[in-house]
Amino acid sequence: MSEGSFYNWKAKFGGVTESELKRPKALEDENANLNKLLAEQMLDLATMKELVSKKW
Repeated sequence: MSEGSFYNWKAKFGGVTESELKRPKALEDENANLNKLLAEQMLDLATMKELVSKKW
């Protein structure tokens, strides 16, 4: 690694705390959970629409 690369990295990430590093992972986990909930709700809605559209 060149000195220039090291100093650029240090300038960008030198003051980052541990909690700031964990935040993106927490957001990714929350996003995955919300996407799963959305998919389940869309499936439920599609099922309900199909049941309503059928003639008894």
